Amino acid sequence: MQTIQAIDYAAIAPPVLLALAAIAVLFADAFLPPWRRAAVGYGALAGVLVTLAATALLAADVVGDGAGQPRRTFCLPGDGTPACSYVVDEFTVLVQLVMLVAAVVVVLIALAEVRDTRLPAGEFHFLLLAALAGALALAAARDLITLVVCLEVVSLPVFALAALRRYDGRSSEAGLKMFLVSVVSTAVMLFGISLVYGTTGAMHLERISAALAQPSAIATAARPVAAVGVVLVLVGFGFKISAVPFHFWAPDTYRGSPIAVAAFLSVVSKMAGFAGLVLVLVVGFAPYATVWGPLLAVLAAASMTAGNLVALRQRSAVRLLAWSSIAQAGYILAPLGAAAGLGGRAPRELVAATIGYLAIYAVMNIGAFAVVGFAGRDADLDDYRGLVHTHPLISVALAFFLACLAGLPPGLAGLFAKIVVFRATVSAGYGWLAVLMAVNTVIGLYYYLAWASRLFTPPTADAVAEPRVAVARPVAVAIGVAAAGTVLLSVVPQLVLGISPG
Repeated sequence: MQTIQAIDYAAIAPPVLLALAAIAVLFADAFLPPWRRAAVGYGALAGVLVTLAATALLAADVVGDGAGQPRRTFCLPGDGTPACSYVVDEFTVLVQLVMLVAAVVVVLIALAEVRDTRLPAGEFHFLLLAALAGALALAAARDLITLVVCLEVVSLPVFALAALRRYDGRSSEAGLKMFLVSVVSTAVMLFGISLVYGTTGAMHLERISAALAQPSAIATAARPVAAVGVVLVLVGFGFKISAVPFHFWAPDTYRGSPIAVAAFLSVVSKMAGFAGLVLVLVVGFAPYATVWGPLLAVLAAASMTAGNLVALRQRSAVRLLAWSSIAQAGYILAPLGAAAGLGGRAPRELVAATIGYLAIYAVMNIGAFAVVGFAGRDADLDDYRGLVHTHPLISVALAFFLACLAGLPPGLAGLFAKIVVFRATVSAGYGWLAVLMAVNTVIGLYYYLAWASRLFTPPTADAVAEPRVAVARPVAVAIGVAAAGTVLLSVVPQLVLGISPG
């Protein structure tokens, strides 16, 4: 009997490469002379790009010409239901590729921000790459222990990143709020996991699904306990994705963090949380869709409504994007919430709608944060007034990103995403949720267009004329990368639509 497993190093290459890059960046910062430490940021960028190339090669192998097979490793021996802790399929590589593209933009934003605010470059990029490594591993996790560990690997470095600007009281408050909320959410999730394990006797998602699908596998008295465990696990993920009513940490944390960290939280961290949520629901808790489906529908309705209504009153660009991110979480959750309308299991088209919207949201939202990285963390919406006269390309790019978030042409990527989500929700028989989505889309149009209109409005007569500010080259490249990705998904949205975990 073989006691030593063979490890598929190609499958685990993306998070391993990032972990090695994080260690290299930290050592480089320790030994480089101070006047050369700007190279640390470019080293982090090189690490992300190398990982992106490796993930693209892995995607070509997994997806192939349609005949590719998932790569599994860290598997338990034995026959019957598969029990692997790490699986790379088309869902995994899609999530990893989108997160890495977003990470390229985040690192580019950070290059200028670290230099201008004198943040410790080595610690900043080490923590950023460590959190990103956890996010990549989470997309491939297939057991509850690995999921929780990966979530904490994402969360713990971000606490420090949010509070890294030690001389800023708002930054310390941001880190403390996120830390407290994350501790509570993790405790709730662990309690839910203990209930699920106690009733099913399994930790791997496939085996949990098999146990929940067989009434004889769980005692009648224990089925409500399993349902409570499922709900508590979802509550834990609700904190991670900042869905209402677990959202209260997000606006202040975004506002107090460096722009690069806020962008990471809004896109990479949120995408990692959604990836874990989708895996838990679709692979593990699918037989209990009638339990978690209505709960997610309520969370979706509350998130999109509260997020959009509060966003109407925001004057800070960062806080507006924070509340917009909460509202967008509601749209992403809507197809999953509608799964209960189809009698139990979440159909592939509903899951694919959620994943497609999530991928498109990540690319267009990271672009908006890239522009905010140019304007500054403290910029109000009125500070963007007349920007087209001084920086026409940046103004056009921001208007394009806002049109995508609103679902308006020429932002076809956002329009396609909303159509797919609407169609999936209606097909599942949740017409009331689709109507609420339509109403909230109209509300969102107002504040997105109000921001975009300021770009092309002349400054007020009493405004103080300021000299033209040069755009830092890394920020300009970041905006260009995000714009290119959004245009690509506007032309060929099928790249991210129709994919669900196997």
